[in-house]
Amino acid sequence: MKINNKISNWIIGAVLVCTALACDDDFLEKNPLDSLSSETFWQTEDHVVTGLAGVYATLTDNYLGYERVYYECLSDNAVNAMPNFEQTNLYEMTIGALSATSGGALNNMFLQPYKAITACNYFLANADGALEDPLLTEDELNVYKAEVRFIRALAYFDVVQLWGEAPLYTAFPDDLDEMVVPKSPVADIYQLIEEDLNFAISTLPDTPYSGHAVKGSAQGLLGRVLLTQEKWAEAADVLKDVIDGGKFRLADSYKDIFLKGGQANPSVNAEILFSTKYSSNDVHRVDPVPAGLYLELGQQYYLQPFADLADAYQMSNGDDPASTSLPSENYQNRDPRLDMTMKLPDESWPNDVPIFSSMTGFVMEKYVDLAVMPLTSEDAFESDNDFVHLRYADILLMYAEAKNEASGPDGSVYNALDEVRGRSGVNMPAVDRTMYADQGSLREFIRNERRVELALEGHRYFDLKRWGIAKEKLDGMPTTGGNIMVFKDHFYKLPFPQSELDSNPELVQNEGY
Repeated sequence: MKINNKISNWIIGAVLVCTALACDDDFLEKNPLDSLSSETFWQTEDHVVTGLAGVYATLTDNYLGYERVYYECLSDNAVNAMPNFEQTNLYEMTIGALSATSGGALNNMFLQPYKAITACNYFLANADGALEDPLLTEDELNVYKAEVRFIRALAYFDVVQLWGEAPLYTAFPDDLDEMVVPKSPVADIYQLIEEDLNFAISTLPDTPYSGHAVKGSAQGLLGRVLLTQEKWAEAADVLKDVIDGGKFRLADSYKDIFLKGGQANPSVNAEILFSTKYSSNDVHRVDPVPAGLYLELGQQYYLQPFADLADAYQMSNGDDPASTSLPSENYQNRDPRLDMTMKLPDESWPNDVPIFSSMTGFVMEKYVDLAVMPLTSEDAFESDNDFVHLRYADILLMYAEAKNEASGPDGSVYNALDEVRGRSGVNMPAVDRTMYADQGSLREFIRNERRVELALEGHRYFDLKRWGIAKEKLDGMPTTGGNIMVFKDHFYKLPFPQSELDSNPELVQNEGY
């Protein structure tokens, strides 16, 4: 069967990633791709560790890496106001131009998870060969496998949230024909995700996070997976296990969670359950041109928060800003997280010489290190802060949501919310248990608390969709350029890129496209 090169690129890319780190310069020339899993590789623990590093490397690009922040631009939190050479047509997708031929950002959203999945399946298909190494035990190998299955679950969770039914690959293919498959039911994809995560939970070390997935990483992701499926009681139980486990806690500095210096500090890093790791030797982007969070967000303002997000932050005493006599553009005396998340209209950054202006009046500050001001194009080479996928504040907020939905308000729900709001350096007042005494009102409070605590971290788009309110919140919302956002009923699922439909004749487009 003749198929497009796009599918074969998943396989070749995965193989290259999983082997290149330990190869001599002429390794691939001497050993064709179809022989890498037999006589020359996967024979020692060192080979397995190299393969594992290759799997983790698939998290550093596009929407599994630092560019995950751009999912915010599909929500009511922010707009992709400046063209991003890597994520083209993102703005157009929000104003109704969403189709199989959107290309750019849409293609990246689809391809990156499948590249990671293919790399994971390649690892799992070959790693047992290393049991020939007498220094490697089966239990030790299973820990490596558990890390890989965690990453596969992470990637498939993106796929099922974005597309619903989608191609499901559970093994590395023997030939390209095996990549030509129809969509699998959503239930089957979630079943694999849960199986992978339960294996990871039973196998990974029960320790704080230090760069590799641990038991708490898998528990936290499983809690999110169950929450998304509205398995409220199950989600609450899993998340409570993380809370009771005592391996994670809120950072003593909210702002530093997102900066390299803070991420190296144990008192800050204690909040992180999983992240995409970068280093000075592996910065955010060098190809096709240098880029990264400092340059894209702090200098060139690719992502600009909406006033709608700023207005979601309470006054520092817990009052609704709308109930005060202050003009709407006054952002004084607000929840401290507001000023740590975005540059406000009347704010000046130290030593900053802006070369662009914000069309919304706001600039993203989270993930931007003001200590390196003024920012220049050379700072792109220094942009290596880790991108945080899962942190303890989210565990507390997901627990509060799951518990409230399962059985209504109780002390544990309020306590979880109060812990997030009362964190060091934020010190917002406790939830008013009289005002938010019933399930419905507390639900809205929890949703707003998620919005402000996790703002501009890539969660809002997925939250709006799983709550079923994306159309309500987005359709008709004013955006930049005099346009309005468009969100149609069928936008809850993205279209499969045309290139994938051409590659896989068994793949049927989602309805509405």
